[in-house]
Amino acid sequence: MDNIKVRYGPSPTGIPHIGNIRTALFNFLFAKSKNGQFFLRIEDTDQARIVPGAVEKIQQSLKLLGLLYDGEIIYQSKRLDIYQKHLEILKEKKLAYLDDGAWRFKINASDPKIGWQDLVHGQVEFPTNVLEDFIIIKSDGFPTYHFASVVDDHLMEISHVLRGDEWISSTPKHLLLYDAFDWKAPEFAHLPPILGPDHKKLSKRDGAKSVMEYINEGYLPEALINFMVLLGWSPKGDQEIFSLDQLCSEFSLERINKNSPVFNLEKLDWFNGQWIRKIYEEDNHHLKKLVQDKTGFSDILADKIIESTYTRVKKINDFSDYQYLIKQPKIDRNLLMFHDDAIDVLRSALRLLSNLKVVKDETIRSVYKKLDEDYSNWSMTEIIQLIGRSISGRKYFLPLLDMANIIGNKLSDKLENAIEQAEKQK
Repeated sequence: MDNIKVRYGPSPTGIPHIGNIRTALFNFLFAKSKNGQFFLRIEDTDQARIVPGAVEKIQQSLKLLGLLYDGEIIYQSKRLDIYQKHLEILKEKKLAYLDDGAWRFKINASDPKIGWQDLVHGQVEFPTNVLEDFIIIKSDGFPTYHFASVVDDHLMEISHVLRGDEWISSTPKHLLLYDAFDWKAPEFAHLPPILGPDHKKLSKRDGAKSVMEYINEGYLPEALINFMVLLGWSPKGDQEIFSLDQLCSEFSLERINKNSPVFNLEKLDWFNGQWIRKIYEEDNHHLKKLVQDKTGFSDILADKIIESTYTRVKKINDFSDYQYLIKQPKIDRNLLMFHDDAIDVLRSALRLLSNLKVVKDETIRSVYKKLDEDYSNWSMTEIIQLIGRSISGRKYFLPLLDMANIIGNKLSDKLENAIEQAEKQK
């Protein structure tokens, strides 16, 4: 397959959500897998719906994911003379006529059916008698999507058009335009839409958010790419973790599924956790910078917290949850009262922990064991929960050894603070 050229053609009517960006990703991967070119075309012919700043957000979305486009951005609004020129060609062929201030394309199909070999769906056909003459140039002088996309795809020498399923019903109109100009049509691949967990159109609540929103929530670009590509594409084996470079080698149109994939946030969380661990192992400095940008942790603290928690977190933002390690948490007495003598147990724990010369697994276990022996009305689980909650101020917390490794001798300070707060709440 030679001279592959594809384009991503968003309308600047808002910030593209993850379903729209998946289309860009598939176009990018297909182009790069064939040493082809990937272009960005802004389809801004519907002037009334343009949102200021949308083009910049589209560019930012692609850049954050590493989906770099070739050449300059093409703006359809700057090509009106080109569309007028091609309108004149159709007028000369008696295939365009003026109707109520707009120019329509006159359908003059001789065949009862019109179809194409879709690279995802196989042979697709439509009866021509259901097609009506359609507008190609609006009364404001701007072209419709149908006309502009066909003219531009031809002039840009686009070889393959990868776009959403919603454009299947429009493709017969586009093929008729190609025939009218005596142009060879590109190959088409229509991508099934991403569905929500309820198998309906993906909503904002279910995950139809922008790339920027996901990254602000602590998701990694690598994880978003990995997750998106598997929404509709299947690798050859059972490998699930792919870098962008790997995908550029592995991707093929033949492995795009016909059925609509279902968005699964838990799976995205899983991918993000996997990528956090992968980055920790391969480029810990990069992970540390990401964490510090979100949390403001010092170098030493960031190193210690990442080392103790990177296997537990799902998102970069989750590292912020460990702020309790560097602050004196507010203690709710009700969180501690497994039994009436909880304060006594905490005082004993403080004394035992303060006497430790070396804090490691064995010595921590010895503290728990001694408390278990001295307070028979307490279970070992309750003792562990009491001490952990006292130090963290939380129902769920890091193991005591991890907290000790991070905050060192401040462990006793935190325990003492918890005792003071609990006593004042009597």
